[in-house]
Amino acid sequence: MTILSVRREVGEFKKRYKWMALVVVAGFSLIFFRLIYLQVVTHEKWAAEARNNVTKHVRLPATRGIIRDRDGREVANNRPSYNVYLTPRFLGPGDLTRIARLMRIDDKALVELQTRLDRIPERRRSQMIEVYTDITRDQLAALETHKREFAGLDVVAAPVRFYPYKSLGTHTIGFLNEVDVNDLKRLAGQGYRAGHKIGRSGVEQAWESYLRGRDGELVTMVDVRGREVGQLGARPRREPNQREPVPGRDLRLALDMDLMRIAARAFRGHPSGGVVVVEVRSGRVRALYSKPNYDLNEMSTGPSSARLQAIEANPFRPLIDKTAYESYFPGSVFKPIAALAALQDGIIDPATRIECPGFYELGGRRYRCSDAHGDVDMRKALVVSCNVYFYQLAEMVGLNRMARLAKEFGLGAKTGLGINTEAAGFIPTRGWYEKRYGKYRVGFTLNEALGQGNTRVTMIQLALVYAAIANGGTLFVPQLVEAVEAPEGGSIEAFSPRVRRRVQVDSDHLTFMVDALFGVVNDVGGTAFEARLDGGVPIAGKTGTAQVARRRPVPGEDRRAWYFRRSHAWFVGFAPARDPQLAVSVLVEHGGPGGKYAAPIAIQILQEALAQDEEK
Repeated sequence: MTILSVRREVGEFKKRYKWMALVVVAGFSLIFFRLIYLQVVTHEKWAAEARNNVTKHVRLPATRGIIRDRDGREVANNRPSYNVYLTPRFLGPGDLTRIARLMRIDDKALVELQTRLDRIPERRRSQMIEVYTDITRDQLAALETHKREFAGLDVVAAPVRFYPYKSLGTHTIGFLNEVDVNDLKRLAGQGYRAGHKIGRSGVEQAWESYLRGRDGELVTMVDVRGREVGQLGARPRREPNQREPVPGRDLRLALDMDLMRIAARAFRGHPSGGVVVVEVRSGRVRALYSKPNYDLNEMSTGPSSARLQAIEANPFRPLIDKTAYESYFPGSVFKPIAALAALQDGIIDPATRIECPGFYELGGRRYRCSDAHGDVDMRKALVVSCNVYFYQLAEMVGLNRMARLAKEFGLGAKTGLGINTEAAGFIPTRGWYEKRYGKYRVGFTLNEALGQGNTRVTMIQLALVYAAIANGGTLFVPQLVEAVEAPEGGSIEAFSPRVRRRVQVDSDHLTFMVDALFGVVNDVGGTAFEARLDGGVPIAGKTGTAQVARRRPVPGEDRRAWYFRRSHAWFVGFAPARDPQLAVSVLVEHGGPGGKYAAPIAIQILQEALAQDEEK
């Protein structure tokens, strides 16, 4: 080998050595920087992964706030229950079958549970999965006895919502059920997770943020099979071993459950309707009763499909809140609005007399009255509910004047009750009729004065209207919640009555109206005279018999068709007549004449409610 070839090979090796060294240095640099990245940059992430391999996180459910009525009676509270959780990764062969036998679960349910667990993705198999809720005492005893034999089994105590009054106050109090996918998307970042319960209606829904509380968490160490071996040692300060749950805040309502019972008792024998009672001088809502209804406990835990189908198929619509969601033709209970519009604008005075022959003729059409009342003034026209008087009054006053005052009293707009979906009702104007029908007809105005045509109101609206008449013209926002309270007692925030507006009606006109409404109940011939109670608290109010909108018969209800064609029965009033404390609105759906069917209910409720208040 020549010296030249040797030198050539040495030079080639040196070149290769440099590249080899560069590759080694680069490799070790990558390893070094990767270690820096893992140990410094992403330390928290991998430390958490390591902890998760030896830790188990148990949710500590928060206790939901208690809802009480005005006298402290619990209308929504919590009872203890126990839920079963399984961690699929830690379940041994045959564990699931043995657990099913302890809980006395049949083979079909066992297969369904096994299928559900098999579908859980690998990334979630080390997490606790809730499989059974609210197990029985016998199931709990069996599982607690053998709990240590199953690494993947946990039984966790959790509060369950309980409604002592069951179906009383259904639509007002509301119920809970489990969050769904849409809820989790909508409420992202607010702490809701699968399995959580959320308010679905009534106060439970409207005051969810106050009532729900905040869940806690317990973190324990586990061995390779998931068995607990003690609490976790050193953890970052921000992650304590146990974070205590924060209970929700309590609510005190203006609602009076004794009065709700009175309303339910007075409504016996009638399949559908509602009652609203408010305080005349504050707008506090003492009763919101809607019939038919359903058991809140059944709805909160989840009714069977057959039961839910029966509720939805009920022709009297148990899911509908008749007091605020539904709107109705007011019938003759609207007449005081028409009368006050005429008085306020000076169109006529209370002494103006009109002859009632039993009908009113306009454009070749006869508008009927309930009787030939003869020569009547405004007070008598209200007492006997003379349609002819108000037909002629309507022509003199005009549609827009009546509509303006109706809106001044809050009709045609939501009251601000604050729960569920509240209807605004509707007060038509001349312009609306011209746009809707192409032209205006005088008959629209005649219908308006009698609370028919396209005029629609809600029960809560009318209760507040008559309360404003009784208190001298103050229209309140209805108040359902009086205070937010701490779980350990004491008021956190109290709510005062809110005035919506002072109605622009002269006080002497309102005084006249109170006297006329007193005559409806207490004068011989008054439409509610037969329903009065001798020796009872003097009551003032107005009856109404509102015709219903014609609808197509539902298949299978031929035998009930006659009932659904009957008019709605109304009574709206207040008591005591000379010193009003409570205002009431009663509607009996398809009940017939208001003086015969609604007035007795309202009078019974007011008598018992005021007697009850006297005893307290």
